[in-house]
Amino acid sequence: MPATYHVNDFVDGQKLGRFNLMLLVWSFLTMFADGFDLNSLGFTAPALARMWGVEPNAMGPVLSANLFGIFMGAPLLGSLGDKYGRRSMIIFGTLLYGTMTLLMSFSTTMDQMIILRLIAGIGIGGIMPNTISLNSELSPKKFRSALIVLMFMGITTGSTAVGLVAAYFMPAYGWQIIFRTGAVLPLVVGICLMFALPESLKLLAIKPGARKELVATARKLRPDLVIEDDAIFVNPPILDHSVGSIRELFKGGLVWITPLLWVCFSIALMANFFLNTTLPLIYSNYGIPAKEAALTATMYHAGGILGGLLVSLLLDRMGFLIVVLMLAVGAPCIILLGYQSLGFTTLAIFGGISGVAVLGAQFANNAAAGLLYPTSIRSKGVGMALSIGRLGAIIGPTAGAMLLGMNLQMSTVFLLAALPIIVGLIAAVLLSWLCYRRFNSFLLDDTPAPTA
Repeated sequence: MPATYHVNDFVDGQKLGRFNLMLLVWSFLTMFADGFDLNSLGFTAPALARMWGVEPNAMGPVLSANLFGIFMGAPLLGSLGDKYGRRSMIIFGTLLYGTMTLLMSFSTTMDQMIILRLIAGIGIGGIMPNTISLNSELSPKKFRSALIVLMFMGITTGSTAVGLVAAYFMPAYGWQIIFRTGAVLPLVVGICLMFALPESLKLLAIKPGARKELVATARKLRPDLVIEDDAIFVNPPILDHSVGSIRELFKGGLVWITPLLWVCFSIALMANFFLNTTLPLIYSNYGIPAKEAALTATMYHAGGILGGLLVSLLLDRMGFLIVVLMLAVGAPCIILLGYQSLGFTTLAIFGGISGVAVLGAQFANNAAAGLLYPTSIRSKGVGMALSIGRLGAIIGPTAGAMLLGMNLQMSTVFLLAALPIIVGLIAAVLLSWLCYRRFNSFLLDDTPAPTA
């Protein structure tokens, strides 16, 4: 009689080994290339504006095109990943935006750049949900959160790397070097993923004709077991998270928690994309040397790595109070970024602390959202928060371009940029208080089901 394995127990029973580490490495590299490309336009925008002979405020559509693509690509390729496999959509998305980024290096008009960035965004948007799902479905439960956090560090590390390339190579090789480097990374990674990236066991178990791949992947995942060719793999019952309406997110104690969470998501993403897409452009517009602007932006992303690590250590101890702390630190640091008289070193330090705060808050929002809702509506709750937050990401760079067009003092630009952070801080304080009332603790555990 063939052995029967329940997929969840089979995955959770593995020891952390070569399979998990290789999955982490390839996922990290995928996110690294993703982060590099996401922030490439922010460093090339000043040169492109000069080449096209336009004012900085005219760059808004170019800066936002990528985000509109991500807004479309995440649900589209995410749904296709459910149907055709996580692995295939990760590879497709990586090769798609890599190809579009290569074409950007030959772009000569703003319209061309907008179209290419939009299509690239579709590929980028589809990578994250599929990579999260793949890692969740192949990682043991006790290491799952840690491995996903480490995977996400790839985005921030890639964002840091683009600043270094801009600072040290763009003066000699022009803005094209940013896009060509940003194209080679995903194209090489995408080709390697064809041979190195496994598919989800849950999908392979229900996919017709995938028997050979299912057994081969299972043997790599659990080398401690002798798995016969006729072994049976059983998936757990699938909870239908689509049942019910959005009103479920506002029942009982969630009636104010959900909209406040949406505000926190939107503010963090708005601030993040304002800084990582327009900070070099703003500094260049006010006469700060390109190298110093690039290094300050690099410090911002380097701070984000530290922010992610801090959140991974403190979220379980502080709950949503960690978001309050991050935003309280972030607002004054963003204001101080507008004072050129402080000197390059001081600005770079405040850039790093801003990265710790803003990106740390974003990491905390992502993690906390999954704890605020009960299982029956968790996917719906997290999905809606991500969608609403993406609107803030679109507004951020557009607002940055508009502020540049108003010919304000640089200190005024960053003061206005910090005002939404204060709104987010108030929302985070209220949300922390409501969570305390709901959970009888600031810790986000044992989520109760909503009541009418």
